[in-house]
Amino acid sequence: MPDITPPTMRPSDEDLTQRLTHTRYPRSNSYDARWVIENQMGPNALWLLEWLAPALGLDTLRPGARVLDLGCGRAMTSVFLAREYDTQVTAADLWIDPDDNARRIAEAGFADRVLPMRVEAHDLPFAEGSFDAIVSIDAYQYFGTNDLYLPTLARLLKPGGRIGVVVPALRQEPEGTEPPAHLKPYWEPDFWCFHTADWWRRHWTRSGAVEVETSDWLDDGWRDWLLWCDVVAEESPEEFHRTMARRVGETVRVDEGRALGFVRLVGRRT
Repeated sequence: MPDITPPTMRPSDEDLTQRLTHTRYPRSNSYDARWVIENQMGPNALWLLEWLAPALGLDTLRPGARVLDLGCGRAMTSVFLAREYDTQVTAADLWIDPDDNARRIAEAGFADRVLPMRVEAHDLPFAEGSFDAIVSIDAYQYFGTNDLYLPTLARLLKPGGRIGVVVPALRQEPEGTEPPAHLKPYWEPDFWCFHTADWWRRHWTRSGAVEVETSDWLDDGWRDWLLWCDVVAEESPEEFHRTMARRVGETVRVDEGRALGFVRLVGRRT
């Protein structure tokens, strides 16, 4: 797996690895920092998935389990699921060419366990009961706030299967139509899809599609988010991602955890 754990590193890479080594994410620490930065598309997806995985449970992420990684981006999370849990993963994304993901997956050594596909979240070409688990990291908020979405998605799970997501979130729901006052200069329309842990619990519970087992807030998640933004702003090879990281990082830095963070949500198909 040369692109994940290279045998040698330049001194600058050693410094970067030390900077991103995190006691909360021991599995993620074993991945090459450059590889993660080059393939990121937002918050550190490996950190967020590592936080999610214990709530899904080893009975769900068991060897050979079939997992749909919905909104997988550049398939880092799909590789993580295959490498760490020996699962069979369908890496589904709308924006990333599956041929590009296939190359990345093969270079990582998991072509036999990760299948990349171009998939739109509202047009999923899978039979009912196809998966033991569905995972979505920093993507579900863009389509899952629709009241009718979860029942359609949950039918793809086997009975008793679990869906787990991590989404950017709010500590409290804003009142009225205005964002929190301190964030108003930084607020973007996309942020209205951010909600609280209680909002997500109610949203999933009333759907009747799953029994909600976990809905919680990542303590000090904003610090992880800010650290990652600062590193990406300095180290990403793509100007678009450097610019986005600076913009988001400024927002998170001003907020200091008062409003912004991450929510983890897990539900079991009833």
